[in-house]
Amino acid sequence: MIIQSSTSLVSASIEAIQSFVRNPRNLDKLLPADKISQFEATDTRCSFVVQGGIKINLILEESTDSNVCYRSGEGSPFPFTLKIFLNQEGDQTAGFVVFDGEINGFLKMMVEKPLKSLFEGMIERMKAHV
Repeated sequence: MIIQSSTSLVSASIEAIQSFVRNPRNLDKLLPADKISQFEATDTRCSFVVQGGIKINLILEESTDSNVCYRSGEGSPFPFTLKIFLNQEGDQTAGFVVFDGEINGFLKMMVEKPLKSLFEGMIERMKAHV
């Protein structure tokens, strides 16, 4: 299942945004504080519990000039990748989030809308924190 956020413009350079999102410690600033608890991070990974008690582990996987990729770690409810795509547009950077997860049909019906909302919020909160 693939979920993509809309594209949003951030008033920062692509380098500044890459530096921010490559640091797992900064991801808590992009997540909705009222739906996340027990956030912990190191230089290469982070974990948190989402509303409903599901623990998510993210591991920084790869970075290029145009994207930053995290993958699910041990203990996550299903395998997935989370990529943040970036493109410099003048003095701003266009960005969007793509989630690619191995989710069964039943679970897909339950999580698709909340995940779409989460990723839309992440890209919007990036404007305030980078």
